[in-house]
Amino acid sequence: MDLASIIGILGCVAAVVYGIVSGDQGVAALGNFYDFASILVTVVGSFMCMLTMADDLPAFVNSLKSFTLILKVPKSNEGEVIHTIIDLANVARKEGLLQLEEAASDIDDEFLKKGIMLIVDGTDQELVTSILETDLSCIERRHNKIISFWDGLAAMGPAWGMIGTLIGLINMLKLLDDPSSIGPNMAVALITTLYGSLLANWISIPVASKLRAINAKEIMTKEVICEGILSIQAGENPRVIEEKLKSFLAPKLRDELLGGDGADQGGEG
Repeated sequence: MDLASIIGILGCVAAVVYGIVSGDQGVAALGNFYDFASILVTVVGSFMCMLTMADDLPAFVNSLKSFTLILKVPKSNEGEVIHTIIDLANVARKEGLLQLEEAASDIDDEFLKKGIMLIVDGTDQELVTSILETDLSCIERRHNKIISFWDGLAAMGPAWGMIGTLIGLINMLKLLDDPSSIGPNMAVALITTLYGSLLANWISIPVASKLRAINAKEIMTKEVICEGILSIQAGENPRVIEEKLKSFLAPKLRDELLGGDGADQGGEG
């Protein structure tokens, strides 16, 4: 589980709740911030609008499920990927490209395995590059579509909150001849704006930002794989490949992730 996301979400709840109960009413003030009609207009309205914009119902459900991704620690590890590529480069240098087929059987990363099998099959380097870049582009396009869902929801929350506020104000103005109703109606009108702001700033914007970070990390890992595969196919020295791939990492992470030199001394020649 990603503790940063969990602590952040719960911390937001704690901050809002504390702000509510710290007044004179104490815990009883929480009841002032619940209104079913406002929830219906703001939250349900926002999600129904996103459903309208979705390709279909399964796509909408899939976008909602992506929320769970921010609660998981990303599996991709650039250091492990670079180590694996260097090991494969040593095998290719010592035993030939055809021996990579056996080594590829132990690889869990489907993108890396696909690239290795392409060069084992003797695919032209330009075609390998084209296939991997197309695959990478499609992955990023799918990710961006999910991210755009949360960006859209972040925009819809405040918009539908304002719609709810306008509804409440209209109802309030209709009852101006009854001064006792003005306060409660105004409170209900403002609650919808609060719900819309919470939906955008507590959920949607943080989720979209976290998914962007996850996407950037995964895409960078796959770019490392692409560069490594093409270098192996070109017959480059494993040490040269290591230095090339280390350039993808921040300087302070290079020795930490790779644990020093990863290329086999026997791979030089």
